[in-house]
Amino acid sequence: MNLTKNSDFIERYTDAEKLKGIYAKHTGKKISIVFIILLLLALAVLYSVAVGAASISISDVIKVLTNKIFHLKYTYSNSLAETIVMQLRLPRILLAVLTGIGLAGAGAVMQGILHNPLVSPYTLGMSGAASLGAAIGIVLGKSILGNYFGVAGTYLIAFNAFVFGFLTIFIIIGLARMKGSSPETLVLAGVALGYIFSAGVSALKYFSNNDALKDLVVWLMGGMWGASWKAVGLLTPVVLICMVILLGYAWDMNALSAGEDVATNLGVNVKKLQFVCLTIATLAASATVAFTGVIGFIGLVAPHISRLFVGSDNRFLIPCSCLMGALILLFADTVGRIIIAPVELPVGIITGLVGGPYFLYMLLRKKKFY
Repeated sequence: MNLTKNSDFIERYTDAEKLKGIYAKHTGKKISIVFIILLLLALAVLYSVAVGAASISISDVIKVLTNKIFHLKYTYSNSLAETIVMQLRLPRILLAVLTGIGLAGAGAVMQGILHNPLVSPYTLGMSGAASLGAAIGIVLGKSILGNYFGVAGTYLIAFNAFVFGFLTIFIIIGLARMKGSSPETLVLAGVALGYIFSAGVSALKYFSNNDALKDLVVWLMGGMWGASWKAVGLLTPVVLICMVILLGYAWDMNALSAGEDVATNLGVNVKKLQFVCLTIATLAASATVAFTGVIGFIGLVAPHISRLFVGSDNRFLIPCSCLMGALILLFADTVGRIIIAPVELPVGIITGLVGGPYFLYMLLRKKKFY
C-alpha cells in the first residue's frame, strides 16, 4: 500500500515538474519576444531620426546622442546634425513612441476588461470626444483670447481634449454596468457617441473663421506637429506611470478573462477593477491624444498583433502591446514624413488607411478571442 502511495506521489511530482518546465519555457519565450520588439523599436528610432528631407548618417545620430548623454565632443560629418536631431526629429519621434505606448496599452486593457476584441480608445468614442474638446478650445479660444491664443492656445487645446476624452469613459463604464449590456452594445454605443461628437465638431467648423477652421482641420488629421521637449516631458511620467499601474493589475485581469464569477470567487473586486483600469487607461490615451490629435486604430491593431505573439496573459500582453503600438505608430509617422518629402503626410491618414481595413477584417472574422 505504501509503495502504491509513494509511486502515485512520485508520478504527480514528476508531472508537476514537467508542467513547471513547460511553463518556464513558454514564459521565457514570451519575455524574449518582448525584448526583440524592444530592440526593433530602438533600431527604428535610430533609423527614423536619420531619415527625412535632410538625411543624416546613423553614425552622426549616434554621435549626437552620445555627446548629449555623456557630454563628449565628437565631430559630425553634417554640421546641422545636432540641430536636426535634438530640436526637430527626436522630440517628434519620442512623442510618437509615447503616443503608441499610451494608445496601444489602453486598447489592450480595454479589450480585456470589457471582453470585447473590437474596443479601443478610438472605437469607444474617446477620440471623438477629444476632437470636440479640441474644437471648442480652437474656435472659442481664438475668439476669447485673441492675440494671446498663440501663447496659451496649445495648452488650452490639450486641456480641453484631455478633459472631454477622459469624461467619456464614465459613460462607457455606466453602459458596461447596465444589466443585460453585451460587448457589442459598447461598440455601438461608441459609434453613437462618435456621431454626437462629430455633430458638435461640424457645428463648430460651420461657425468658425478661416484661421480657426484651418487649425481645427489640421488637428483632426492627427500628427506630431506639436512635438516639443516640453510635451515629451509632460507625457513621459503620465504614460509610463499609467502603464506600470495597469501592469500591476495583470493577474486580476487574467482572472477576469475567465469570467466575472470566477474572478469574484478568486477574490477580485470586479467593479473596482473595471473602474480603476478603464480610468487609468483612458487617462493615458486621452493625455497623448491631447497633444497629437486624432490617431485611430493603434489601440485596436497593436493588441491583436501582440496577442498572436504572446497570447492573452496580460503580464506579457500589456508591455508587448505598448511596444508594438510604439513601433507601428513610429513606422507610420516615418512613412508620412518621407513618402512625399519635403511635404509631410499626417500620420492619422496612414493609420486610418491601415486600421480601417483591419477593423473590417476583425468584424468579419469569426474566431473567438476570449
